Amino acid sequence: MDWQRADVSVPTRAPTGSTAAYVCGDEAALLVDPADTSDALDTLLTDRTLAHIALTHHHPDHAGAVAHYARETNATVWARRGRAGAFEAATGISPDRLFSEGTTIPTDTGPVIVLDTPGHAPEHVAFETGGTVVSGDLAVAEGSVVIGAPEGDVRAYLTSLRRLHARNPDVLLPSHGPRIENARETCARLIAHRLERERRVRGAVDAGAATLDDILDAAYEKDLTGVRDLARATVLAHIEKLVVEGTISWDGERAAPNSAG
Repeated sequence: MDWQRADVSVPTRAPTGSTAAYVCGDEAALLVDPADTSDALDTLLTDRTLAHIALTHHHPDHAGAVAHYARETNATVWARRGRAGAFEAATGISPDRLFSEGTTIPTDTGPVIVLDTPGHAPEHVAFETGGTVVSGDLAVAEGSVVIGAPEGDVRAYLTSLRRLHARNPDVLLPSHGPRIENARETCARLIAHRLERERRVRGAVDAGAATLDDILDAAYEKDLTGVRDLARATVLAHIEKLVVEGTISWDGERAAPNSAG
């Protein structure tokens, strides 16, 4: 089952400057992540009957045209169970149906299976057909994915990557950047990157860095011009993980090693 892609230009912090929308099916098609209206996406939908619309997650660079295409096509709008209110706030439209792990969305070319993949966002999911996974912001071919507080959860993200690694899909179709043919290797690389960042954060705290900015400066060696806010949110998400695991303490302003950890 083939997914068709349209890259939609949209305000985004991703270096691509665009978000990929994907369509599966012809006579009863599913549209995933309509970030905005565009000629490319409209062309992709021409001669198709759109039956379903869904999001990998609710970030603005993924959700901007849900209401437009729902009005134009009368498609069924899906949202993550337990996150319907957040979905409506993000899209301006109430979902018609709710999905969770294992839900199948029917298309004329076969069922699309929902995979629960939180971490980048609490409601993040992926969509699988055969050995192909539309993976949203779970993975990228190069670089890394921002897992930033307050919504980013490093523990959940690592679990999602490990589950996808174990699933061993043939191809990942990400929201930003090229398709990923080496899915397991990419998952392993992203896991290793997160664990290395965690090692640096913990090392900074062990060495006496206490404030968020001090930990940030110690944990990153590269120039953060233009992305310091994202790096700061990432460091806080790692701090929150380490606190949950008992290795450091954090009072909201200062961190310290936890001798019990």
